[in-house]
Parts: sequence; structure tokens; C-alpha cells
Amino acid sequence: MELADKPVPSPGTPGPVGAGVSATSTVRYCTRASRTVRHLAAIVVALAVPATQAEILRVGPGERFNRIADAAKMAKDGDIVEILPGEYRGDVTTWRQKKLLIRGVGERPVLIADGKIAEGKAIWVIRNGDFLIDNIEFRGARAADDNGAGIRFERGRLEVLNSVFIDNQNGILTANFDDAELVIRDSLFAQAPRQGADLPHLLYVGRIARFEISGSRFHQGYRGHLLKSRARYNDIRYNLLYDGPQGEASYEIDLPNGGLAFVVGNIIGQSAATQNPTVVAYGAERNAWPESALYLAHNTLLSDRHTGTLFLRTWPDRLPENTAVVGINNLSVGLGSLTLANAGDYRGNLPLPPGGLEDPDTLDFRPLGASLLRRLTSPAGSARGVSLQPEAEFALPIGTRPIKPPAQWLPGALQSGQ
Repeated sequence: MELADKPVPSPGTPGPVGAGVSATSTVRYCTRASRTVRHLAAIVVALAVPATQAEILRVGPGERFNRIADAAKMAKDGDIVEILPGEYRGDVTTWRQKKLLIRGVGERPVLIADGKIAEGKAIWVIRNGDFLIDNIEFRGARAADDNGAGIRFERGRLEVLNSVFIDNQNGILTANFDDAELVIRDSLFAQAPRQGADLPHLLYVGRIARFEISGSRFHQGYRGHLLKSRARYNDIRYNLLYDGPQGEASYEIDLPNGGLAFVVGNIIGQSAATQNPTVVAYGAERNAWPESALYLAHNTLLSDRHTGTLFLRTWPDRLPENTAVVGINNLSVGLGSLTLANAGDYRGNLPLPPGGLEDPDTLDFRPLGASLLRRLTSPAGSARGVSLQPEAEFALPIGTRPIKPPAQWLPGALQSGQ
């Protein structure tokens, strides 16, 4: 049983995505320049209240607070909580402020649940406010209902930067408030627990107003989905959702309630051991929003399955009759079909056989035969005022790098190729 069936409780390197990077090394890196920019931006946002009212609360050895939970009780709206490097075991808490910046300082601090869980829900519960969380790692969340999360986001606005979620029943799990917003940048979600009951999702977004994610990596799911979102508006760009040889996820992206969805410039791939032949699913559990449309553009979709794959599956009988499904300049690699089971507007999408990419085993997803492929794409344009043409691409180990529009576009997520 998934959460929807239950009551809801009251960094980047230049060049191609190519060099193999382990999960351990991935979680530690982020470019110094991009971190500096993000930290400056975070401070500006967090200090929307007068500077005289803001206080910096530091947590760590020799600091005013040894435990994060103690700082959470003392912090006031507009404050900054800084957490020093180290392991924080069983230090779980609920944040009740209306506006707060929480950031790891230096090497990313690691929060390990160690059998503890705040309110029976998560390592951190964000009650209802405008929060920015930067450079924090969450591990090992377990709850009695099998929905233990690194972060349970209940209401308000949450932005997560440069953070890591490993071995949690859900990395981030939201409640269902249609005015909530979640933004995630340059973060890692990995290693779902191999539990036999409810399905663990690496990221589970409930019925909220808006969800955005970019520059983030997902791998090693188990039975559940890598990314599941019920949001009204979804913008999913420049991410690496590749389950890898040790992964056994179901869908890589699941958008079960429709909504407006822009899925642009991602690398999305399932393993040979996947629990489901579908890579991207849209509308499986009926529409929940006034408007629904799916725009799938410039994604690299791949499957290691030895039998047929549905790179995209939609459920027209469960969606409004006029729901638009648009697929432009996607590259599908492996045994399967992008359009076979889906009515829609499809242009410039190209299939490649297994072996059509440089070396996915080392995370090099550049297409072979680029000079030929460039001649076969269509102008991506925009939809509803949102660009479907990539302005960046995922860059290992985590993050994005900007790209300049080429004279001729390649299909898929990457604009470099052999």
C-alpha cells in the first residue's frame, strides 16, 4: 500500500556525463563556485526580515548547541541555523518556524536516524513555513507505517539544495496541501531500503501546488519509484534518473494524477532488474487537477531490459479528453517503444538499439552517430510560455552546466556526441 492510500498524518564536472563516479564519492562533491552562489542567494532569501532580528545559531562540538533538536527549539523566524561537519545520530526534530535557513557548513553533516523518528514521520518534519535547506545529508529513516522520510514537508515552501538522501523509506515525503511548493536543486536520492511491505520511493511529492527539480541524481530504487509526484505543476529538468545495475525500481518517473508536467533534458533509465516495463508513467491513477498536459522534450530514455519496454505510458481513459501529450526530440535506447501505446503529438523522437550510447555502465550517455542524428530533430519551441529547449544539461557528479544552442540539435538530453 502506498501513502496515497492512507490518511496523511496531522555537484558538476565539465565534459560529457561519462566518468564513472561511485555513490559514496558522488554525495561529497559540489563545485565551489556554485555553492558560493547558492549560499549567497540563500542568505538574501532567509534575511527577508530586518538584519537586527536575525541570529546565527551554530550546532556542533564546542558550539552553543550540541544537538540540532535544541537549536530547532530556540530558532526564531528569519534566523540561520548552521550545522558543523560530523555525524548526528538520533538527533531528530520538528521545525515550527515560519521562515528559516538551515545549512551545513564545510563538509556535509550527516544526520543518521539511528532508530529515532520525529513524530513517527521523519528525521526532520517541516511543519508550515518558508524553509531553505542546504548541504545536509539524511540517512536511515524508518517509521512504523513504512513511510519514514529524511524530510517530511507538510506545508509552506521548501527549497532543498546540495543535499543527500540515502537509505530512507522516502527521501522527501510531502503532505497533500494544494498551496505548498517544493523546489530541489543539485541533490542525490539513492539506495531505497529493501523492505517487503509498502513501496519505498526515493522522492514522493503529494498533491501540492508546485514541484521543481533540477541537477539531481537518483539511483538504486527498490520496488517503488525513483520519483513520484502528484503535484499540480511539475518542472523536471536536467536530472539523472538512472537506476543502475543494482537498482530494482518500478517506474523511474510516475505522475499518477496528471497535472501540468514539463519533463525536459533528463537522462532516465531503468535496469534489467526493474519491477515494471514502463519508464515514465502519466495518469495511472486518474486526473486530480483542472488542467493536465505532459510535455516530454529532449530526454534520453534507456532500458537495460531484454524484453519490450514502454518508455512512456499514458492512461487516456483516466485523463480529461483534451489532455495534451507532446513528445519532442527524445532519444529512446533499448528494446521498446516511446509512442506505441500513446496518442499525442510526437516530433523528432529517435530510437536507438542497445549499444547506441557511449558507455552507460560508466555513466557516459552520449549518443553514437551524432552527426547523423543532428539532422533528424525538430524545433522544440515552447508550450504555455515554458521553453521545451534545454538551456543546461546534467553534469556529474551532481548539478548542471549551461549549454549554448547548437546550430543543429541532437535528440536527447546531451548535446555532445561521438
